[in-house]
Amino acid sequence: MNSKMVTDIVSQEQNALVTKDDLKKVFVRSIPMEFTWNYERQMHMGYCYALLPVLKKLYKGEELADAMTRHMEFYNTTPFIITFPLGISAAQEENCALDPEHADKTSVSTVKTAMMGPIAGIGDSFFWGTLRILATGVGASLALQGNILGVILFLLIYNVPHFILRYMGTFLGYNLGTSFLSKLEASGSMQLLTYGASIIGLMVAGSMTAEMVYMTLNIPVGVGETATDLQTILDGILPGIMPLAVFGIVYWLLKKGVKPLPLTFILMGVGILGAALGFLM
Repeated sequence: MNSKMVTDIVSQEQNALVTKDDLKKVFVRSIPMEFTWNYERQMHMGYCYALLPVLKKLYKGEELADAMTRHMEFYNTTPFIITFPLGISAAQEENCALDPEHADKTSVSTVKTAMMGPIAGIGDSFFWGTLRILATGVGASLALQGNILGVILFLLIYNVPHFILRYMGTFLGYNLGTSFLSKLEASGSMQLLTYGASIIGLMVAGSMTAEMVYMTLNIPVGVGETATDLQTILDGILPGIMPLAVFGIVYWLLKKGVKPLPLTFILMGVGILGAALGFLM
């Protein structure tokens, strides 16, 4: 390591605004993340709440309000390693506060959005698909014998790795974000990262639409044995066209100022009426 690299690292550490205690607060505040989950923006309030100690330290007044608004956008991923994107967001916000003239604050949202899908896939498969089953198997086998250790071991096997990874993820995300973003800014590749993250974020949002929106038409076309379901015809033209159409209509109504809660009841009403009349499945 040459003298210039040593100087840069020392200078970066001296300029750092976010401390270890701040990151510990982020870790603690991330624990009730799921308690704020809602159907409109899902984990957005929990994400902003966890990051708030860092934001309050970096910004004041209007800048703080803008930062809080930035993290109140839609967000949803696995809660067990949510601290990893939180740490990266903390590092990005710190860079924006240290160099506001050259900061690209839109990259904060695009980078964390790009991580939603990959982190959810890793976290859900490990915690829900592996660790939960292992903990349940051990705990249930002892509980069936009337042993109180069944409950205790279930909680320990499931929660000890969870809290260790959650705690480590906070600092890993922050340290990775700080060093990685500094290298990108020095090489001039920050715009490429932002552009790539935007593309991945749009892909994640699009795939979520296809997976989370369900609508199947039960309308026959033709008579007798030659009759074909309209849904089959539409799927032959473009699979998933009905969820896409529903998403487009809802998005258009939201842009027109219709509130999410009335929209939810409208969709519920259409679904119940369609199922009762038989043209929706």
